[in-house]
Amino acid sequence: MSTPFINFFTKINQISPLEHNFTEVLDAIALKPKTLYFYGKLPENVSKNGKQIRQRTVAIVGSRHNTKYGEEIAYHLAYELAKKGVIIVSGLAYGIDSIGHQGCLDAGGITVAVLGTRIDDIYPREHLSIAKEIVTKNGAILSEYAPSKAIEASLAPGEAGWDGKKWVIYDENASSLSKPYRRRRIDPKISFLYRNRLIAGLADVVVVVEAAEKSGSLNTATHALEQGKNVFAVPGNITNPYSQGCNKLIKQGAIPYTAPKDVLELLFPEDYVKNYRKKRQQKLIGDTDVETLILGAISKGLRSGEEIMDKTHLPPEVFNETITLLEIKSRVRSLSANHWGLA
Repeated sequence: MSTPFINFFTKINQISPLEHNFTEVLDAIALKPKTLYFYGKLPENVSKNGKQIRQRTVAIVGSRHNTKYGEEIAYHLAYELAKKGVIIVSGLAYGIDSIGHQGCLDAGGITVAVLGTRIDDIYPREHLSIAKEIVTKNGAILSEYAPSKAIEASLAPGEAGWDGKKWVIYDENASSLSKPYRRRRIDPKISFLYRNRLIAGLADVVVVVEAAEKSGSLNTATHALEQGKNVFAVPGNITNPYSQGCNKLIKQGAIPYTAPKDVLELLFPEDYVKNYRKKRQQKLIGDTDVETLILGAISKGLRSGEEIMDKTHLPPEVFNETITLLEIKSRVRSLSANHWGLA
């Protein structure tokens, strides 16, 4: 495994997806890549409960022509997820993609950008500064397309590279690089859509922030659904063309996104259950022993005042005074006819 390089433009890491625990998930997707090229450092597994697990990863994608609403949503989501240690994946494109990367970086998180161009052709060039920041802050710029002028690592049989003078292809029956090879032009109309399967493949969850009815982000969502991933879509104004794609996804079954906790509860269900139980226990503790006694009885399914008094052995005057105070404190609610429930 290569170490992070110092000179952004001169050293390129080359691996197969199975060589790293972050990218090995790509071995399970359709049209899995044979080789990946990247600048920087791929996220490593983390230790949890004595086990090494892959870091939770979320793809944040959306329109290149975002609104202020979309910018605020994407930035806040990326920032909050990064604070919880979630890896953010996107495509470094204009609009929502770059906003997601920046929100993660500003929170001190790690983000991975997947290019639709050759690894040494950072696109768009205007995002070169973001790309450099991603790498210097322990993230990675990733592509399945070999560099245009050099391949640092040795080539596998059938792979092509630049030997310094000409394009060549490695012949498994030969002892060295041979056979002149003409480099195929990468069609961006295809390659950018093609890379979306990698963005979805690396993510545990995909969030589409803003998308027109015919958007590349919907292509990413489609890949995610085909891969069995959860897809969130941010609801938008029905008159906004850049929300039509998201609203359509929701109609088709995507999960409506309302806040970062929507995603966090899905990523960390064990933490959610733990917090839920803790809050529930706190809700059952009153300001006095009598309040706690009544709250506990109601939590066990008792509803009528008579049943509660019978179970707790409280005299009517004590019960009536305490239940009134609990109602004032919004700890219980009246169900009418001296029946009670937790607020």
